[in-house]
Amino acid sequence: MAVPTSKADLLAAIMTTFERLMADLAKVPPNRAREATMKGHADGTTMSPAELVAYLIGWNELVLKWLDRDDRGEPVDYPEAGFKWDQLGLLAQKFYADCSAIEWHELLTRLENAKTGLISTITTRSNEELYGSAWHGKWTKGRMIQFNTSSPYANARARLRTWQKAQR
Repeated sequence: MAVPTSKADLLAAIMTTFERLMADLAKVPPNRAREATMKGHADGTTMSPAELVAYLIGWNELVLKWLDRDDRGEPVDYPEAGFKWDQLGLLAQKFYADCSAIEWHELLTRLENAKTGLISTITTRSNEELYGSAWHGKWTKGRMIQFNTSSPYANARARLRTWQKAQR
């Protein structure tokens, strides 16, 4: 899928990749959702489907937080307060821990809610706001949103499908 360069493209990319991902997540047996047998985000690590979903929730909710703080004229801590861009592995571990006690079906609902919030906030924004100027470094709001939604959804789906094939 091409990198979105407009609001319409961004919404389409998020919706398409999310629907495909959710179809694959629906095939995960709940009793296997916490098995850490999937290739992890860092070399030599493993994670569970639940941790994969926790990772997506974490990033989606961070984007919503960034946008909300920016809308209110407040400073945004990128990527998150207490973390630097070279500590994304630690941030992923935080996401896993934050969701470790949440049941599988509730994780999927929380991911759906985060995606719905993102669609809602994107819909209210103009193409100019999303793609007209840099927001963080050289990246536009639209690109920062895409980096943390449709791209990770596609990556997660590929990991999940590989895991599912290995489970057969």
